Amino acid sequence: MENEKVYQMPFGKIYPLLVNKAVRKGRTVQEVNEVIGWLTGYSPQQLEALAATERTYRQFFEKAPS
Repeated sequence: MENEKVYQMPFGKIYPLLVNKAVRKGRTVQEVNEVIGWLTGYSPQQLEALAATERTYRQFFEKAPS
């Protein structure tokens, strides 16, 4: 499946893409972090730290605090 390719990508590669798309649509990084935090339980600091790791997008969701 095509979705499997996305889940194997590093979160650090996907996160900036999500932020850039939101900014292009008139949103802020804080709003992106707020939505991701609401869905997963990660704090903005945790998101920044995870973006610097090799954790995959799948692991990002599987190990989410909530």
